[in-house]
Amino acid sequence: MTLELAALAVSFADGRALIGPLSLTVGPGEVATLTGPSGVGKSTLLDAVGGHLGPAFRRAGRVVLDGRDVTDLAPEARRIGLIFQEAVLFPHLSVADNLAFGLDPGVRGRAARRAAVDEALARAGLGGMGGRDPATLSGGQRARAALMRALLARPRAILLDEPFASLDAGLRAEMRAFTFERIRAEEIPALLVTHDAEDAAAAGGPVLTLAPA
Repeated sequence: MTLELAALAVSFADGRALIGPLSLTVGPGEVATLTGPSGVGKSTLLDAVGGHLGPAFRRAGRVVLDGRDVTDLAPEARRIGLIFQEAVLFPHLSVADNLAFGLDPGVRGRAARRAAVDEALARAGLGGMGGRDPATLSGGQRARAALMRALLARPRAILLDEPFASLDAGLRAEMRAFTFERIRAEEIPALLVTHDAEDAAAAGGPVLTLAPA
C-alpha cells in the first residue's frame, strides 16, 4: 500500500488559505511526520486525508491510496485508520469486545473472529486480558489495545494524531517503538503529527515542517 497526497491543500470556507498545497508519497510501512507550530493546521490536514473535514473548511488536491483516488469517498470507504492522543476504548465492552468491534467484516465466523482477537491481544502483550474491563488496564495497555483495534480493521493507511503526547517519558518510548513496529510489520503507510523531535526521529520517514499560510 502507498498513500499519496497530490497538491493537497486546505482553506477556510471564506477562501483564506490554511495549509498546502502539499505533495507527498508514503510507502508501505513508512511513517511520514508532520510538524509545525500549534494552529498551523496539522490535525486539519489529517482530517482532509481521512475524509473528516468539517464544513468550515475546503479541500483542494487529491488523496490517492495504492493508485486509487479516494478524495471524494466517505471516510468509511477509504479504510484509513486514526489513532488519537487519548486511547479511546468503549467502557461498556470488554477489552476483547473492543478489539472485535474493529475487526474487518471479511473475518467471518465466531471462531475465526475470536482467533483474530486472541492473536492481536497476544501481539500487544495483552494475552489473557480479553475479559477485563478497559478501566482496569494501565495507560500503556489501553494504548496498545486501541492500536490493535485499529489494525484489526485492516486499514489501507493510518493517521497518528499526537498519539504519545499524554504518556510519560518511559511509556512514550515503549509505545512509540511498539506502534512503529506494528505499522512496519503490517506494511501500512502512516502519517504522524507530533511536536516531539524524538517521535519524528523514531518514525524514520520524511519530516515535513508546516508553516502558517
